[in-house]
Amino acid sequence: MKSIHSIVNANLKGKKVVFLFLLSTLVYIFMISVTIPHVMEHARGMSLLDMMPLGYDFEYVQALFNSLGEAGRHAYLYRQIPIDMAYPFLFAITYSLVLAFFLKKLNKLEGPFFYFCLLPFIAGLADYAENFGVVVLLTNYPDFSILSVTITSIFSLTKSCITTIFFLVLTGTLILVALKSINKKK
Repeated sequence: MKSIHSIVNANLKGKKVVFLFLLSTLVYIFMISVTIPHVMEHARGMSLLDMMPLGYDFEYVQALFNSLGEAGRHAYLYRQIPIDMAYPFLFAITYSLVLAFFLKKLNKLEGPFFYFCLLPFIAGLADYAENFGVVVLLTNYPDFSILSVTITSIFSLTKSCITTIFFLVLTGTLILVALKSINKKK
């Protein structure tokens, strides 16, 4: 754990954090404005698995993949998933450093609060597992199993829960930084 802590500390330069934030935001914007809408054109109003924070079941995946048709499944597998393989890494690195940056401003980076900086990595791992699960489902369509859908759905749910917890922690941290700044001016 000490080595992760030292790596984070060594990379807490404002410019580096801003650069990574902008890069990960650009990749995210590209996904939500280009690749996801391209796949969604084939989905007939159904949500993609990546966009279902509460998970999904076998019947939903069957219906979605049927709605997507061959062209939509191809776009999902060869356009959306490749971009989404870069994003979890960027998310994990960027948001770990963003939180660490603000925790350091509160003098809380040393000690147990540092462990919150690991949440983006856990979410990123769950996102990768979800992506691999979606690849398995797409490549085995229509013969994927209920178990493979259930496992992939669990990773989707895990990603969503950990991401939500992280953003609550980050929001709380930002509020504390703002309050500290306001109190400093008084």
